[in-house]
Amino acid sequence: MNDWRNIRNGNIIPTVGYCDQPYLVTLPNGGWLCALTTAAGHEGAHGEFVGVTRSADRGRTWTPLLPLEDPDGPESCYSVPLVTPSGRVYVFYNYNGDNVRAPKRSDELGWFVFRYSDDGGASWSERFRLPMRMTRCDRENTFAGRVQLFWCISHAVVTQDDVYIAFTKMRTYVQEDNEGWVFRSPNLLRERDPGRIRWELLPEGDDGIRAPELGSVQEEHNIVALGDGSLYCMYRTATGHPAFSISRDGARSWSPPEIARYADGRPIKTPRACPMMWRLANGRYLFWYHNNSIPGWGGRNPVWIAGGTERDGGIAWSQPEILFYDPDENLGMSYPDLVESDGEFFFSHTQKTVARVVRADPALLEALWGQGNPAAGPVRRGLRLESGPVLEKGAAVAADLTVDLSRGQGFSVDLRFLAHDLAPGQVLLDARDARGVGFAVTIAARGTVAIGLCDRSHGAFWECDEGLLKPGREHRVAFLVDGGPKTISVVVD
Repeated sequence: MNDWRNIRNGNIIPTVGYCDQPYLVTLPNGGWLCALTTAAGHEGAHGEFVGVTRSADRGRTWTPLLPLEDPDGPESCYSVPLVTPSGRVYVFYNYNGDNVRAPKRSDELGWFVFRYSDDGGASWSERFRLPMRMTRCDRENTFAGRVQLFWCISHAVVTQDDVYIAFTKMRTYVQEDNEGWVFRSPNLLRERDPGRIRWELLPEGDDGIRAPELGSVQEEHNIVALGDGSLYCMYRTATGHPAFSISRDGARSWSPPEIARYADGRPIKTPRACPMMWRLANGRYLFWYHNNSIPGWGGRNPVWIAGGTERDGGIAWSQPEILFYDPDENLGMSYPDLVESDGEFFFSHTQKTVARVVRADPALLEALWGQGNPAAGPVRRGLRLESGPVLEKGAAVAADLTVDLSRGQGFSVDLRFLAHDLAPGQVLLDARDARGVGFAVTIAARGTVAIGLCDRSHGAFWECDEGLLKPGREHRVAFLVDGGPKTISVVVD
């Protein structure tokens, strides 16, 4: 439990049952406000409502949850808070204003609305509706345009004097045939009269952010602003990969969406889960996702994080690290937010029945942005064994490891080797005792490098991707065996 990545160490945010999108903003007095969706029943149940709660001690304690809409009235959900320079707090959200009763659920439809507070969230204004123009997606939707189908997971983005809020429209209820849209307001930051706030729905024309070749599922669009004011949009698909698109003209038009990739060109993997981004005070970026291509809505534990830096008009994403995990591998987490406070980083998330705030170690995040530094040598902290510089192939080493993976411990194996051929079965390193207890690194059947673990009762095996090893070339390979999130990772070169 002393592993900060273990979310059970976090602080609970108050809800009434089901909970989603616990998004955070910092108030002028330094306190936090959290806007979230909650319900006594399940996701999408009647009684779902948006509530707000405040914390004066960085998430350790919270005020009682204050509903922004009547839990016994039409559904309200999926809120996005924003604090303006004047200190006014806005919360934008879905509201089933026409009280439409739909099959399965009635919460991703209706009106896009907001309320505001001028006293730090203690009291709230009446409700105001954003003017969402009808587009092809609306006219062709399940209800033939009688109600608009949409939801929002993006944070509000401020660039110069403009406010942008990305969201997803859908044709087919529920959550199929989706596309991205963006509301832009040029005067919200300075206009005190809510009736005079101007709104524009973008991109121009009848069609949103979408690439037909990426399939039906193109949803949960969220944006960050680049240094030159361009907008970078990331969203989820059902291909096993997130997609991205960039606008250079204030959201009026967008580049053709394509699969997101790491800086080295390899595609990023994530299931049908919220792919959230943030731009930080240092001008760099973070990307929350799950680093697997499991079909459907599963695969949300652990959470992985990649760091981004601007390059060639876009974002170059680092290799990922595990950010958070739940000890129960069946309990995923998603719909996060991030608050920076005095050099510290605090992430909120939901597990659909529990919402938390967890502090992350800044050193991990700094390491993401520092990848590729040629001055970085081998890791020596925690070193238990060092051999070399040259070992005979298959050499046995006395690793003397006492590691209890069941209690969250772990170890890494970092080696350089040159294989003249990739014939399977070659043993590169053998750290097993006479009983077979320990680990061995071998060349596996597909020309990959693999690690095998055994404690006489249990075994585990993992290998790198195909095509990374070349005969006659020296490679550096590191295996990371992590008993907290129960993962084995391998990093090649």
